[in-house]
Amino acid sequence: MIHDAVIKTARTAQHIGPVTAVVKFLTRAKDIPVTVAGIKFRNPVGLAAGFDKNCEAARFLAGLGFGFLELGTVTLRPQPGNPKPRLFRVRENKAIINRMGFNNAGAWEAARSLEKLLPLPVPVGISVGKNADCSLEDAPKNYLETLKVMYPFGDYFAVNISSPNTLQLRSLHGGDKLRRLVEPMLDFASGQKQKKPFFIKIAPDLDDKELEGAAALAVEMGFGLIATNTTVRREAVHERWRAHEGGLSGGPLRALSNEILGKTAALVKGRVPLIGSGGVSDGASALEKLKLGADLVQVYSGLVYEGPFLVKEILEYLHKHRWHPGHR
Repeated sequence: MIHDAVIKTARTAQHIGPVTAVVKFLTRAKDIPVTVAGIKFRNPVGLAAGFDKNCEAARFLAGLGFGFLELGTVTLRPQPGNPKPRLFRVRENKAIINRMGFNNAGAWEAARSLEKLLPLPVPVGISVGKNADCSLEDAPKNYLETLKVMYPFGDYFAVNISSPNTLQLRSLHGGDKLRRLVEPMLDFASGQKQKKPFFIKIAPDLDDKELEGAAALAVEMGFGLIATNTTVRREAVHERWRAHEGGLSGGPLRALSNEILGKTAALVKGRVPLIGSGGVSDGASALEKLKLGADLVQVYSGLVYEGPFLVKEILEYLHKHRWHPGHR
């Protein structure tokens, strides 16, 4: 698979000084410093979770100009993910449909890989998820144990409850279930020498009541929100793709993700940090999310289609339009 080859190449290249120096030089743009959730970022453009699932190519990826990296999603135990084929490029829409299913080498292996690469020049978020064979009842313990393994290596943690590719995972958005899931993780972080921030990654397919519940809990408990993960809706793509199960990302997600982001920003009223993700493929789509209320933005499919100079292009666009933190 192309993605696996890219990660393998990046994993090797990050240990070759001249290669990383050239990449860094070619992708470098003037930074736009921003502080979010107490973390200083050199710019507001990050890599979304899912690209580097096993935290093994972070040094190379940091050299592409990103202000931060979100690695994973990591689960406690290794798991193979869903049967292949499980990733499809919808080229006419610059989109991707994936039903990966949190395929990863497990928390201990991810921790070992990341430990060898630290320190990195940018903040690192680590996305944590649930093992597929773990019941919803046992999910809080499963997430917590993953967090404990990864805690020394992340600057913030993203709790992935919104992938459509793990059975019943999205039901964790429900108020009591979400509280029961997040509370042990927040309690654990509070007891550590360094208390690190948390973000919950929400689905773009939530109804207003579900979104209101998640936003209210975020404000009450003090965690941020990432809006959004991939969508199970298919109205924006040709009908031949509608039978493909999985999460749709890229261009067709942009409007839906922005709608949820705008509603979320209105609900939280600046009281918790927001990360905008979904359909960011150029400077205009990044600025759109920042104006809607995002403090940071993330790219994934955009990087696949637009290539390694995407972050540089976005930052140059933001400079051209005189965007700065706090400017909506």
